[in-house]
Amino acid sequence: MSTDEEFSKLDGLAQAELVRRGDVQPIELLEAAIARAERVNPALNAIVAPLYEPARDAARGGKLPEGPFRGVPFLLKDLIASYRGARMTGGSAFFGDYVPDHDSELVARFRRAGLVIFGKTNTPEFGILPTAESKLLGPCHNPWNPSRIAGGSSGGSAAAVAAGIVPMAHGNDGGGSIRIPASCCGIFGLKPTRARTPLGPDVGDIMGGLVVEHALTRTVRDSAALLDATCGPDAGDPYRAPPRARPFLEEVSAEPGRLRVAFTTRAPSGAKIDRECVAAVHDAARLLESLGHSVEEDAPEIPGPLMVQSFLTVWRAGTAAAVDGMALVTGRAPTPELLEPLTWALAEQGRQISSSSYLLAQSALQAVARQIARFMLRYEVWLTPTLAEPPLPLGSFEPAPANPLAGFDRAVQFVPFTPLANLSGQPAMSVPLYWSGDGLPVGVHFFGRFGDEATLFRLAAQLEAARPWKDKRPGIYAGSG
Repeated sequence: MSTDEEFSKLDGLAQAELVRRGDVQPIELLEAAIARAERVNPALNAIVAPLYEPARDAARGGKLPEGPFRGVPFLLKDLIASYRGARMTGGSAFFGDYVPDHDSELVARFRRAGLVIFGKTNTPEFGILPTAESKLLGPCHNPWNPSRIAGGSSGGSAAAVAAGIVPMAHGNDGGGSIRIPASCCGIFGLKPTRARTPLGPDVGDIMGGLVVEHALTRTVRDSAALLDATCGPDAGDPYRAPPRARPFLEEVSAEPGRLRVAFTTRAPSGAKIDRECVAAVHDAARLLESLGHSVEEDAPEIPGPLMVQSFLTVWRAGTAAAVDGMALVTGRAPTPELLEPLTWALAEQGRQISSSSYLLAQSALQAVARQIARFMLRYEVWLTPTLAEPPLPLGSFEPAPANPLAGFDRAVQFVPFTPLANLSGQPAMSVPLYWSGDGLPVGVHFFGRFGDEATLFRLAAQLEAARPWKDKRPGIYAGSG
């Protein structure tokens, strides 16, 4: 068995431990990760911008910080997070040759943790759709079945982790963009509490607090340790998450106790849920009961149509703001030729939204958030499907010739649960506990109380021990070469 294959089996903390003990050098981990990427990325299109030479300089230079992930190879999603000196496309030709002249605060914290960033990952244009299939970057393929989506918008990061290129990769989440691809690719994805990690210095808030950044990981402990390394407010943040009681990594080894868990397979929007996704929730509920938790079927009363309408109002306005904001940054005028039909249509709709309509939509979402918060006073955890269906075929969200919004309408049906945690600000996670009859991953989704990632990490670690997923290997796997 090659060293490369051995490295591919290790999570980030285990790789960092090898470096700490002096058993390997950071450059060895990096070259092995690059070799894995070169081996399988042509079939995946997960990595869209290699940053090999800057990474080699960092790994060889002996100046990596003594952080918890010193020397561990890492990938950065090509959206929101700025990497000084590297082109950022956001999945869009409209960005042109935009190259940030600074690191975002989150990227600076990744570096301080000792991570070696060696590439950027695939994303849809502006992160709008739950699949990484932009016209600029091309489709990202699912390692379990290359004809299926890897999810989005952090699809490239999820595919790279699932395929064994890296143990973890950056993602961000405004409507499920960490949890959706985690479900599609059979890995762990946690969306932290609103404002748990910084978005600055370029922005302090995106779409009224919908967006937060973190990562997709193979193991629960990597997610916890990375959140420890990156959490906390930045100077000038508009608001901040409640402080953690102790390091999240310590929660991973703590018993969760007997949790009160509610579950539902009915979407507030009325979207139809595939039988495999229903079966995944029922299977998880039985597993929770076997672990000693109190489980009952229940859900908050949410006005589904109003919630969907209000969320889409904010999303349309946010798309318009993103387009207009990049026009200011790049000095380019937005045109239909530079943007995909869906993005152009959403931005045009967003510009027609009145200020009062936008504020009313925000008020409606805040009312839904309060309903969910009151529901969570009765339960520590709420279990739902992550998605309405297993990973869809590539091309499922393409616009129709006469309707550029057709793919977006399809996406709304595909993701009826994940946006709830964005509008409420709660932490939520997709956990890979179930595979469909035809071998596709089907994640299950857990909401925690606002500010309470600790309970989710404790529960996730218990589930990981009861039904390990780390060594499940998709058909396209980089560590088998």
